[in-house]
Amino acid sequence: MFRILYIEDEKEIGQWVTKDLMERGYEVTWLESGEEVDKHIAFKDIAILDVMLPGLDGFSIGKRIKRENKEIPILMLSARTAVEDKIEGLNFADDYLTKPFHPDELVARVEVLLRRYQKNDDVLELQHLKIFTKEMRIIHTETDEEIQLTGKQFYLFQYFIRHLNQILTKEQLYEGVWGESYIEGDKTLMVHIRYLREKIEINPAKPAIIETIRGIGYRVKL
Repeated sequence: MFRILYIEDEKEIGQWVTKDLMERGYEVTWLESGEEVDKHIAFKDIAILDVMLPGLDGFSIGKRIKRENKEIPILMLSARTAVEDKIEGLNFADDYLTKPFHPDELVARVEVLLRRYQKNDDVLELQHLKIFTKEMRIIHTETDEEIQLTGKQFYLFQYFIRHLNQILTKEQLYEGVWGESYIEGDKTLMVHIRYLREKIEINPAKPAIIETIRGIGYRVKL
């Protein structure tokens, strides 16, 4: 099931678009502003953004998403039909659809973007792990056994996989996975990383997958 982040402040439009997409089998998170975008975007397959929003407009939100999540396609929705607006949107977004639109056209454009961004190699090999990225299934290649992650372990590792080769601060990880601000001295993240290492590392005392970047945070590197 593909997961959509949809931001639209007009309730009537937001309700019928969300309902239509869910009836077609998509999982939809609908927000009325971009205030909580960072909390939700890490686990989404595509973002659909209205341009006219309270606070930050859709262009600003879209540019921020692309800076931090280049692999997530963005579809802009707008009542603006001026060529200048479309050009501004397409400078960073993957598609631009003007209102009013038919739901079939919206879905057709969503499916095109999902196919375009769908990786041919849905299998990621990382040290001794074979990771089926679509369903986040993890196989230990030396034992041929599946590694079962629970709760926050799953979301934490998924966040690392979505940000491969990036050094992630404790603040970024905590906000991205728990959706809350990190409080200095809180041991929650450290404890979950220890449990995660015990499951995925050959030697958790000398981790080769989740690196500790002293004084900054952590990194999972290909």
